[in-house]
Amino acid sequence: MEALTTLSPIALGFYGSLAAGLMTSVGAVPVLFGSTPSRKWRDISLGFAAGVMLAASFFSLIIPALDAAELRYGDGAIPALIVCIAILLGMGAVAIMNEVIPHEHFSSGREGPEAASLRRVWLFIIAITIHNAPEGLAVGVAFGADGFAGGFPVALGIGLQNAPEGLAVAVALLGERYSAKRAFSIAALTGLVEPVTGFLGAAVIVVAQPLLPWGLAFAAGAMLYVISHEIIPETHRSGHQKQATTGLAIGLVVMLFLDVWLG
Repeated sequence: MEALTTLSPIALGFYGSLAAGLMTSVGAVPVLFGSTPSRKWRDISLGFAAGVMLAASFFSLIIPALDAAELRYGDGAIPALIVCIAILLGMGAVAIMNEVIPHEHFSSGREGPEAASLRRVWLFIIAITIHNAPEGLAVGVAFGADGFAGGFPVALGIGLQNAPEGLAVAVALLGERYSAKRAFSIAALTGLVEPVTGFLGAAVIVVAQPLLPWGLAFAAGAMLYVISHEIIPETHRSGHQKQATTGLAIGLVVMLFLDVWLG
């Protein structure tokens, strides 16, 4: 642990988001043994993931963004305005990606431009990549902003919520008649976009400190869009919204506890 604290914020952003991304493969392990939970339990776990991301967005990103903006610009409306604009920019960036990049969700169908030349599984992988990119960005920005102390709770929380997402991806691929090994491999690969965006997020924040409040709030906005547009609707499709909401509540308080305890 002490060795990690001596790494640069950029290195921490890369390794932290890599560790969080690899939790996607951990979550997908059950499919290798022919064991998959019921749809209800998958919805509960995805609800948990949404709660973790929601808490991380506010307590680990938005509040530090406000603090950073106040240190630079003082009290008043300007810090709040900066954070509000950056949140909307983050949400808008992911929304634009959804519109201009062809991809497909197994449950809700195709989104973005038509791409008849792409196989369906690649459209799905692109969708998961769009989903995971903001998570890696959030981890990288958190490490870039406040080193190990600021980034570790976010990396831990994102890692926890990546596990049920990895299982959901693998199960969906099994439903498309992929073998267990191939479903696991593809699910594991979808988490590897996170160290890329984690590295970029940490590097930008370290090199350009004035962008700190913008970067933190932008990452939060990107995650909030994923929560609202992807995760919560997915957990409500099969009539398990009450159980999924319970999962969300547990995920939110777990992440809040981790952020206060470890931050």
